[in-house]
Amino acid sequence: MKDVIVTDSILYVGCDDKDIDLFESQYHVPNGVSYNSYVIMDEKIAVMDTTDPRVTEEWLGKVEKVLNGRTPDYLVINHMEPDHAGNIQKIAEKYPDMKLVSNAKVFTMLPQFFDFDLTGRTVEVKEGDTLSLGVHTLQFFLAPMVHWPEAMVTYEQSEKVLFSADGFGKFGALDTEEAWADEARRYFINIVGKYGAQVQALLKKAATLDIAIICPLHGPVLKEDLGYYIGKYLTWSSYEPEEKGIVVACASIHGNTRRAMKQFVEMLKEKGEEHVVFFDLARDDMAEAISCAYRYDRLVVASSTYDASLFPCMEDFLYHLKIKNFQKRKAAIVENGSWAPAAGKLMKAYLEGMKQIELVAPVVTIKSTMSEKNKEELEALADALMA
Repeated sequence: MKDVIVTDSILYVGCDDKDIDLFESQYHVPNGVSYNSYVIMDEKIAVMDTTDPRVTEEWLGKVEKVLNGRTPDYLVINHMEPDHAGNIQKIAEKYPDMKLVSNAKVFTMLPQFFDFDLTGRTVEVKEGDTLSLGVHTLQFFLAPMVHWPEAMVTYEQSEKVLFSADGFGKFGALDTEEAWADEARRYFINIVGKYGAQVQALLKKAATLDIAIICPLHGPVLKEDLGYYIGKYLTWSSYEPEEKGIVVACASIHGNTRRAMKQFVEMLKEKGEEHVVFFDLARDDMAEAISCAYRYDRLVVASSTYDASLFPCMEDFLYHLKIKNFQKRKAAIVENGSWAPAAGKLMKAYLEGMKQIELVAPVVTIKSTMSEKNKEELEALADALMA
């Protein structure tokens, strides 16, 4: 893990986890994930959040090392999700004079996760409240449903640092060399995506602050070109497409629908479409398919009929799009069925239940294998999508 430098007085004590297979038991993280925690050294010392229990001993060792014999005065709890709050009781027992700083909803939740006496140990803060550490002053802003109801963010006034909780986080251990946007998008859309309106409300609060550094609870500390990262969050949380392009999401049982859609992808490219991304939903990463659908402005869904319904991986894909508020896109439908095609009607019902989806008609129906007529229909569909 590479050294992380925040400032001379704000020290990183987070840990990488490269052994985790699924984040939140559902998201593949081939490059692992980081659990970020920070210590502010001043006349009074504040620890900013804890980590997942998977890295307890490593994290406690890092905290003890930077304290260098001193005792923390405060633990600030921005978010109660276990990957960040999992070691609250451990550090509270290690430093019995340390007080816990957070909002009322956090203190309601704490006994649900832990069993230790909070009497005389809590400092409850409300919107806009401040806490002086000496040179540093912490200011607290509530961020309900970003993406839990108790979430808040903390702004350090003297060094202009925003401790953004799950905001501006990404998958990947800190020594992973990769562009920020792709894994940050996959993280945001799949985890926070449902709560776009609440993220927009938080961004309005952040716009009133002079921010020089963003310290998220996952991923790298952000110090340069903050407008780029904030701009991405404005786009993602408003459900606007980032780029022009077409995602072709396919659910194929025996390969016939897949072969037809691979030909369709080539049709689109031959017609000059620059960005066409194909997903075999039965095999490719579902979270990546969902985040990519948000990235581009057009979507094609193609599914075989299965037990008079949708093939399960397509059902899963559309279900996730719906609960994550997918909207403001152009969409087209291709179905396959050997004797009683039903997938088209069911996919159409899903898409019609989403906001501002422009359906490109008609549904193209393949019966078992693609016919010459189907090729003509797909050519026309390609033209309609690109119009």
